[in-house]
Amino acid sequence: MARKDSGATAAKPKKKRNNPFKQMVQVYKAVKTVDPKIGWFMLGAALLALAVVVGIGWALGHPIYALVLGLPLALLAATFVLSRRGDKAAYSALEGQPGAAGAALSGLRGDWYYTQEPVAGDVARGDLAGGAYVFRAVGRPGIMLIGDGPAGRCRKLMAAEAKKLNRVASGVPVEFVQVGDGEGQVPIGKLVGTLMKKKPQLTKEEVAVVNRRLKSLGGMRPPVPAGMDPGKIRVDRRAMRGR
Repeated sequence: MARKDSGATAAKPKKKRNNPFKQMVQVYKAVKTVDPKIGWFMLGAALLALAVVVGIGWALGHPIYALVLGLPLALLAATFVLSRRGDKAAYSALEGQPGAAGAALSGLRGDWYYTQEPVAGDVARGDLAGGAYVFRAVGRPGIMLIGDGPAGRCRKLMAAEAKKLNRVASGVPVEFVQVGDGEGQVPIGKLVGTLMKKKPQLTKEEVAVVNRRLKSLGGMRPPVPAGMDPGKIRVDRRAMRGR
């Protein structure tokens, strides 16, 4: 969307250039706190990639050329390992945390709309760690209700939420997904992949329409206020009683 200029003579602010190497170092430091061996894995991947390229170059009679070509490929291999193990470490850190499913949904790509705040919850006496939460994602497979917490309580919450959704999105497929390590449940690290592999049922345009309809729903006040860190802030019991 175009924006109206505030003044004809106003100087345009200079854009800061992103330094990819600086960003890589920052990511490395963050991942190393939860995966101390990340450096060794990156080094191993880089040396392996370099050895393969140089070996091929040596066999073809161009070892120097292969070495020059192999250096950026070695860096690429190390970056790939950093990315993959970084994702794994992030999901491992989320396991067991209240509201982890909402954070994991940020990994969705493509025609998906999701809520990182729960759309429904059951928290007894402010026990956030033992609470049951329901998060919602809307994509081409339909409406996904993700339960995070005790399975029995999550099923009840998801069933109640599905009835509310039927009022504004009748006929749209609604599916329940329970996060966890039990039978029929989806580990937090595989949640995004599981959702994105589901068979498409809606067009891109229909997904956008459904999402707008869901936003119009009233009485969907989540049990956890927006921006709240469930692990540090107490629940608003008065708001919970008002649901």
